[in-house]
Amino acid sequence: MAEDRPRGGPRPLVTRDRRGSRSTPSRPHSGDESPPAAGDEPAAHRIQRAYAVRARVYDWFARATASVGGVRAGCVRALDLDPGDTVVEFGCGPGVNVPALREAVGPTGHVVGVDITGAMLDRARGMTERRGWENVSFVQADATDPPIRSADAVLATFVTSLFPDPYAAVSGWCELADSVVIAAFAPRGSRPANAALSAFARLNGRLFDAGGGDPLDQLDARTAAAQRALADTAETVTEERYLFGTITMCAGYGCASDRCG
Repeated sequence: MAEDRPRGGPRPLVTRDRRGSRSTPSRPHSGDESPPAAGDEPAAHRIQRAYAVRARVYDWFARATASVGGVRAGCVRALDLDPGDTVVEFGCGPGVNVPALREAVGPTGHVVGVDITGAMLDRARGMTERRGWENVSFVQADATDPPIRSADAVLATFVTSLFPDPYAAVSGWCELADSVVIAAFAPRGSRPANAALSAFARLNGRLFDAGGGDPLDQLDARTAAAQRALADTAETVTEERYLFGTITMCAGYGCASDRCG
């Protein structure tokens, strides 16, 4: 359970003891996802393996495209961070968003990057060490089982489409912070962009669990499930579209009335 933040001050980062096994999750299920078939490789393992071999290329690509369309800058603005805040980024990868997040929280704030892939975190740590940032830390963990209990804000960019049940993951994040911002692919906005996105998803079918179905249908479903999680758990939700409507950014603020009592 997230701890209450004292009025007028930032919420400290509170970590969760991960040594014991977790009981059956109480988070709601989206109702859209089927349980994995027996013998299927867990999604976390697929993601870890795929991004480990692509860490160097992904780092270059993500940094080269960081400002395209204004998506990442829009996400940081939507977090509504104050100096001294603690922000957690799930699926931080090589740390592309870290400089903007650190600038938003200032030298007295704290940026925590969480990623399941060690190779990605190695590149993120290298970047922060070269810049001498002491208020940035990284944790190798599964974003669907967060290693923290509370923070001021949560960010996730292009991560929820990888989860078999994004509704449960995002609902869990909403228990940690007052502000949760997610950016995800929203197909059907532009034919050229969708053609490229569909080809990318098919080439990475195992990563996205695309199987033999339409990968754009699956991306649609997972983006919608993540958005429903914000709508069901936050008091206020805003949405912005980028790059001809093929990327959506949703921000949830506050706690839904049935969870705040």
